[in-house]
Amino acid sequence: MEIESNKKSAEFNFSEADLVKRTELFKECTNIVVGDGNPDADILFVGEAPGRNEDLQGVPFVGAAGKNLDKLLDNVGLSRSDIYIANILKCRPPLNRDPMPDEIRAHTPWLLKQIRDMKPKVVCSLGNYSTKFFMSLGDVDLMKKQQGISQVHGQVQELEMEGVKFKLIPLFHPAAIIYNRTKLTPLWEEDMRIVKNFIFNNGKSKPLGLW
Repeated sequence: MEIESNKKSAEFNFSEADLVKRTELFKECTNIVVGDGNPDADILFVGEAPGRNEDLQGVPFVGAAGKNLDKLLDNVGLSRSDIYIANILKCRPPLNRDPMPDEIRAHTPWLLKQIRDMKPKVVCSLGNYSTKFFMSLGDVDLMKKQQGISQVHGQVQELEMEGVKFKLIPLFHPAAIIYNRTKLTPLWEEDMRIVKNFIFNNGKSKPLGLW
């Protein structure tokens, strides 16, 4: 269900939001899509950009990919109240096209602000764009040089951005899993075991007993 546009909300009167408001994406979108879930959680999920349903509702991951994400979380004993979800872009690209480098540069200061405010212990990058963004430490020019999600999913890396140290754990995007459930769902659940291990067991290798 479409909600009243939040684009003029006084809540977004800060410098990082101003950068977004100057972009063509902001002029064309219906809503700014900030995030969803528990902002005090230890786990931050980061996708690429809002889609059509997200743009209409102002909430990330509410379309088919979002429903699949909720199901995948439930399969491993988590819900949105256990995590926080955001995107690199806060506004939908037309026709869900790939983000442009200048758009990423304009929108990522807001994401970096979210990381500073939240201080997550684990960041789960969803899909190629998000994973390459974090692996390049936010340098858009280096994103193309990074390995794809198929090569790095589930591999834990220690990163520091904006003075916040966290574990990066790349995950397949929920939308990709829809089209290849048989192959990717077991891999996603195995990768999520690693995520939960770091959150609930401090990265130690002994079984969690949560499965």
